This record gives sequence, structure tokens and C-alpha cells, in this order.
Amino acid sequence: MPVAYETLRYEVRDRIAVLTVNRPEARNAINDRVIAEFYQALDAARADDAVGALIVTGAGDKSFVSGADINAIRARRRREALLGLNNRLFAAIEAFEKPTLAAVNGYALGGGFELALACDIRVASEGARFGLPEANLGIIPAAGGTQRLPRAIGWSRARALILTGDLIDAKEAERIGLVAAVVAPADLLARTREIAARILKRGPLAIRLAKKAMTLAAEMPLHAGLEVESLIQAILFESRDKEEGTSAFLEKREPRFTGE
Repeated sequence: MPVAYETLRYEVRDRIAVLTVNRPEARNAINDRVIAEFYQALDAARADDAVGALIVTGAGDKSFVSGADINAIRARRRREALLGLNNRLFAAIEAFEKPTLAAVNGYALGGGFELALACDIRVASEGARFGLPEANLGIIPAAGGTQRLPRAIGWSRARALILTGDLIDAKEAERIGLVAAVVAPADLLARTREIAARILKRGPLAIRLAKKAMTLAAEMPLHAGLEVESLIQAILFESRDKEEGTSAFLEKREPRFTGE
């Protein structure tokens, strides 16, 4: 039986799951209910063999996802920070086995920006805006902002964005490598689905392990990353997908991958 979500919409079509944070009246802000339902949706997508990729977006065209309500932030103390609720959710998204894509359809501020950073690929509408304004509130972007942003765009640009709190538009985000593509708002979901569909045509085991190698690369020196890369390639060389992929190429036909 499908799960009934209060704060999300979850739909699967053509092997692509689209998870929409559905709180437009609150700028799609993340609260405890969103977090709990996000985990449920991740579990559903993980367990469903009919799902090969996951797209995350926000309802409406004004906000992708925003951070917590300011009144809620004002009430929080040390204990809430140490629980790291958003941090753990975004780490789970980053570690998710299947490819994840963020379709950024408006303002991605604070936690919304950090959510997009946790996804593998970001596609932005022309009206998207990105920013980490936390220092204006006397806090820092502590759900991965100080860690993932420098890894995505380099230390100098990341420092400037975090320390100034400046917003950047979609074109600037594309120029600095933060997003993979910028499209008209009406084309955002279709273009993101197109990218997901192209990924799904490739060997699923190779995609999964390539994602693993890139995620681990941020946590180890180059020589260790190269060793991991070689070990992953050794696994793939013995896989059925490698046999199918090479055979299909030589036989000039489309491959029929099984993920094994």
C-alpha cells in the first residue's frame, strides 16, 4: 500500500521517482515531519526495483526548499544542534545508492541549498537563487554547507558565499560549477528527467560504484582514492554488466543491463 505523506509528494514513472517537498505556504521549509517523511521516501525508493533514480524538488515556483522557521531557530539550544537532524538526513541523501538529482525551482537558501548540495546533480530554473544567509542570524550553515560547498565549487568561492551571505543567481551558479544546467522554469522537471533517463541507460552497477568512488574521494588522499578506484574496477571487470556492455557494443545493439 502506498505511503500517505503529509508534507511530500512521491511519484514514480519511467523508473524515476520524483520527491516534491509540498509546503509552498511555508516556502517548503524543512521541519520534523518533512525529515521523517523524507526518510520514508528514501526507504521506499531504495526498496523499489522499479526506481533507478530520484529527483528532489519543491512545490510551486518560488522556493525549492528553505531552511527552518526563524522562530524555531531562535528557540533551539545546544542539544538540538548536536542532534544534527538536517545534517544526518542530508548525509543519508548523499550516501543514497541510486543517483539523486535536485531540480531547483526557486530560492534554495540555508537548508534548501544544503539539500541541493547533498544531491549528485543539480539542475536550476532561470529563476533559481542560492545562498547561505545563516551568519545573519548568528549561526553557521551546519547541515553540510561549510563542508560540501567548498568541495563543490572550491574554497575561495565557498568562503565568499558563506562569509558574505550573498545570493547568486542560476547563471552564476552554472558558471562556477554549482549546477549542471540552467533551463526555463517550464522545462525544469522535463530536463531533469531527461538527465536521469540518460543515466538509467548505463550500467547500474557501474553508476552505483562510480558514485561511491566520488563520494569517498572527498574523504581520502589521492593515492587512497586511486586504490579504491582500482578495486571497484576489479569488481566491475567480473560483473555480468561488463560482459553485457562490451558484448552489446561489439554486436552494435542496446545493452540489457541487470545490475549484476
